[in-house]
Amino acid sequence: MKAIACEMCGSNDIIKKDGQYVCQHCGTKYSVEEAKKLMIEGTVDVSGSTVKLDQSDELKNLYELARRAKNDNNSENAQKYYDQLLLKDPSSWEANFYSVYYQSMNCKIAQIQSAAIRLSNCEDTVLQLIKDNVSDPQEQKKAVDEMAARIISISRMLYNAAKSHYNGIGDSIRSNYTQEMINNCCAARDICYNFGDYVVKLFGDEYGKDIAVPCWKTGITQHNGVMTYFAQKESNKNVIMDYASKIQKYDSSYQAPTVNTSSGCYVATAVYGSYDCPQVWTLRRYRDYDLASTWYGRTFIRTYYTVSPILVKWFGETKWFKRMWKGKLDRMVADLQKKGYESTPYEDRNW
Repeated sequence: MKAIACEMCGSNDIIKKDGQYVCQHCGTKYSVEEAKKLMIEGTVDVSGSTVKLDQSDELKNLYELARRAKNDNNSENAQKYYDQLLLKDPSSWEANFYSVYYQSMNCKIAQIQSAAIRLSNCEDTVLQLIKDNVSDPQEQKKAVDEMAARIISISRMLYNAAKSHYNGIGDSIRSNYTQEMINNCCAARDICYNFGDYVVKLFGDEYGKDIAVPCWKTGITQHNGVMTYFAQKESNKNVIMDYASKIQKYDSSYQAPTVNTSSGCYVATAVYGSYDCPQVWTLRRYRDYDLASTWYGRTFIRTYYTVSPILVKWFGETKWFKRMWKGKLDRMVADLQKKGYESTPYEDRNW
């Protein structure tokens, strides 16, 4: 059967009154002959005096297509179908979340920060929709679990993409992009920090250990991974410790991480433009596993950390300083790599 759709606003909420059809959404009036021209395909509810279109079959099909694309990791189609669902089912937590999720997943490097912020901003709204519209406790928990897994996944994806892009920039200009990398990584980190906070706020301690804690742990790992780039290291360390305390409320066995507030390898970082790049990873391994193993090596490290920050502050941005050190460091890195010191990503060791 066919239903009437208003040509002005598209609404199907049209009432016949005094020989005319009146759109209840925008007020447009149609004669019987005009109304016949506005007929659209669909199952129609003609009970009472209101004409309404039954879209249940269409919604069912859209959900099936969207979920199939999601399960197949077809992000382009998933975004398309969830965008359509959002227009037709605006109270759906699934449509609200995944329309933003896939938009963020499909972003370019230059859009990482804005994509991550957009995702963070939708988290509390989507969780509130779950709380308000999913009445069954098991289904509610299942929905929040699903959302948490996706949050951690996309946070890691955006964070790793930002770090990888930064490390791939040439040594001579990498330092020009440090702040951009920091902004991208912090925005990706906040996806997890914020989600954990919202979950506990809306659902209480019941969801703390299983859902909030894994998100906070991911955020802490990412936060600590860029610690060496921050100017305000102590304030950032305090944030990490605050989240570690939140975790310990639900998991008493959790050990707060060692937060690296020093900016080691000062000269190498100035020369290569990053504390996290293959050459510096090699040098950091040599420092932690060779120099730090003896008392005189540790003395050298401490002396170096006293003198080198001053040199870098004065001369680190000059071309002659980088040129003078680069050849020496390149030869040293090559020798260390021949001896087995790897150039893969590395987390500093305590010594």
